[in-house]
Amino acid sequence: MVKTVLHVMRWLIMLAVVVIVLLPIVWMVFSSFRIHEEIFKYTTPGWHLFIPKRWTLQNFVDIFLDASRPFGRYMVNTLFVASVVTAAGLWINSMAAFAFAKLRFPQKKTLLALFLSSLVIPYEVIMIPQYMLIRDLGWINTFQALIVPQIVWVFGIFMLVQFFADIPRDILDAGKIDGASWFRIYVRLVLPSGVPALITLGLITFLNQWDAFLWPLIVINDDKKQMIQVAISSFQSLRGISWGKILAATSISSVPIVVVFLFLQRYYVKGITMTGVKG
Repeated sequence: MVKTVLHVMRWLIMLAVVVIVLLPIVWMVFSSFRIHEEIFKYTTPGWHLFIPKRWTLQNFVDIFLDASRPFGRYMVNTLFVASVVTAAGLWINSMAAFAFAKLRFPQKKTLLALFLSSLVIPYEVIMIPQYMLIRDLGWINTFQALIVPQIVWVFGIFMLVQFFADIPRDILDAGKIDGASWFRIYVRLVLPSGVPALITLGLITFLNQWDAFLWPLIVINDDKKQMIQVAISSFQSLRGISWGKILAATSISSVPIVVVFLFLQRYYVKGITMTGVKG
């Protein structure tokens, strides 16, 4: 009897958490189909708080047909940058993690400690020197400015080191005895066994790039190359805030992340479990 009560209470608590998390999202999606005057009209609990009284697609029409703010182009730009950063980051960060986890070279622990120490440095501290470097390279208003500085991620390297450290050394030594190079061992043995961790890191990287705001705002002035989060913020002006457009744009921008996560969630959970920090 006690176990049954605890089981029911556990489910009720999880259901309450789900409702609390999903209610703002549900309100956002349904409010994107409201006219501007109706968005904040209903504040008391009731079906009108979530279900529009007058349905409209005008908010979605406005964001996609506005020639001065081509929302479709912003989505393509963000998808391109996020995909390139994710792919290049997985390749480079996984190679660095493999070297720190399995290769033997002088001062390895010292170098890893120096890498990890950068995690405590706020991004705002390095943002100005990074901007000046990008400016000197002539990369302002280019996709290189959005991609190159974001490829190497110390957190991603550290996360993969935790996973690669569990790969038996005997397997790698057997590959060396068979004449395989370290690069071939990395490609043929390490990467296939690290799929869950790589997918987990890929999801986190893609999400970070999809939600990037401050850095694109600084280095991109060309509206045709702007990213989606900066574009959404542009619906605020001195004439007022276009809440209908903001809610519609936010709803649309959430779709790719939700779709990717739904397809890869089992790998994500497995990767988080397997790459836990060890004591």
